[in-house]
Amino acid sequence: MDLGLTDRVYVLTGASRGLGYATAEALVADGARVVLAARDAAAVTAATHRLGGPAHAVGVAAADLADPELPERLTATAREAFGRLDGALVSVGGPPPGSAATVTDEQWRNSFETVFLGTVRMARTVAAALPDGGAIGLVLSTSARAPLAGLGISNGLRPGLAGVAKDMADEYGRQGVRVVGLLPGRILTDRNAQLFAAAGDPEQARATAEAEIPLRRLGEPAEFGRVAAFVLSPAASYLTGITLPVDGGALRGL
Repeated sequence: MDLGLTDRVYVLTGASRGLGYATAEALVADGARVVLAARDAAAVTAATHRLGGPAHAVGVAAADLADPELPERLTATAREAFGRLDGALVSVGGPPPGSAATVTDEQWRNSFETVFLGTVRMARTVAAALPDGGAIGLVLSTSARAPLAGLGISNGLRPGLAGVAKDMADEYGRQGVRVVGLLPGRILTDRNAQLFAAAGDPEQARATAEAEIPLRRLGEPAEFGRVAAFVLSPAASYLTGITLPVDGGALRGL
């Protein structure tokens, strides 16, 4: 199936590795061009090189979603490098672990500035730059629907962002902009490796997690990336205002 991605341009945050990079890889493989943003300059450079260099991908380093100027910088980069913008995938690293009752006020504030407000600011800036339509995907977590033990900040912020995605889908639908929340479950990323390691026995923690997934395995980043690329593509033109789990069936709600 032709996803209609040829020559379309997308901005992706948190995209030097993990789910953001996997999505960029899927987009570029289908003919799109991408602007990758992440904090680490060397990682961004390496990622853009793997994607084929300036003809297919350009990078923006020192990219922190808590920075109010970042969204405008990224949209401007897309236009300068490729002459257009068709959407974005907004991904940000997971907040610190710990229960909602034990994490500090500073951890709550820092996470809100980056995970929540940074995502909102990025989404609304991109939407304003898409007067002729486009698509925005927010990378959230299955914690948007079901709390995850030991991830109190995520349990607090992700459901709110799912509500924001729905609200923005209503707001920007009139200009043809689609907004979708993506809910990755247990995917083989550095983040999940860190969470398994923090449990004390990584192998047992992984085995326990896999036993709770109907497919009985963790997902690969590429499996998420292909779903996200479809959601952002014109092929998904009537898909908006939903939260879409990519979790191997782990969520139990209908």
